[in-house]
Amino acid sequence: MYPQQIHGYLRQFFNENNCPIVNGNEHYMTVQLTVEMDKKIMNRPFYWRYIESVNETPNPAQITLITNIQQLNEGVKGEVVHLGSPRLHQLFQVTKDMGSYVKMYEQLQTRQGEQAVLTPWLSVNYKISFRSQQTKEALHSLGINLMTGAVFQEFQGKLNNLNLAMEPPENVFNLPYIITPVRALDRLDAVIDRIVGEEDRNWAVESKKRWQKDQAVLDYFYEGQDVKPECYEIEKQAMEERFKPRITIEIVNGGLFYLRN
Repeated sequence: MYPQQIHGYLRQFFNENNCPIVNGNEHYMTVQLTVEMDKKIMNRPFYWRYIESVNETPNPAQITLITNIQQLNEGVKGEVVHLGSPRLHQLFQVTKDMGSYVKMYEQLQTRQGEQAVLTPWLSVNYKISFRSQQTKEALHSLGINLMTGAVFQEFQGKLNNLNLAMEPPENVFNLPYIITPVRALDRLDAVIDRIVGEEDRNWAVESKKRWQKDQAVLDYFYEGQDVKPECYEIEKQAMEERFKPRITIEIVNGGLFYLRN
């Protein structure tokens, strides 16, 4: 599930930032970066400083990203992207820096004199991180119909199959929403809280057991000392930071989408 979600996120990210996908399939993509995006993600400031100082024609990079290497049978070489990878974390940060909210419209072909109707949806992509001695991350894409309140999971997959643009098509009426986006976000947050609550908690139980075991070993070495030295407190604090179970929920991006259904 996650490779498809990541692939859809990457495709939307590059499309919205005017970086054409020049090659690829559902498991990888080769992207031609713009000058602006090259500067943001490729980490080659000396190249751009030189190009701009001598007024040369810029040559922004192409980048190949692989989202499911197990399914890739074409010998494609590129950078593997997965939840927790530095590249995906970087793109999440770029999304935040550039603004994580969009407003888009499904593009429809209507007959002359015909008027189509588009329904407003709020879409939000969440990243959930389960942190202890090991970290597990999950990406959840939710959409809520702002007319009916119906909530759909894996909503990003639906958006990926639609022709979307920033400008509304001609001869289309956009329904005004009944549920405000702020109220809708509250409902989606509640759904995410429920998803987190239904997660298997064995990872937290095992982490606490390991924490207690290591704490007992630490206490054994300093047994009989009424006043523990500073190194004991340092080790104890480091142990808590490593083993204490934590769950963080982060909104990656979102948007208001006017869709046919």
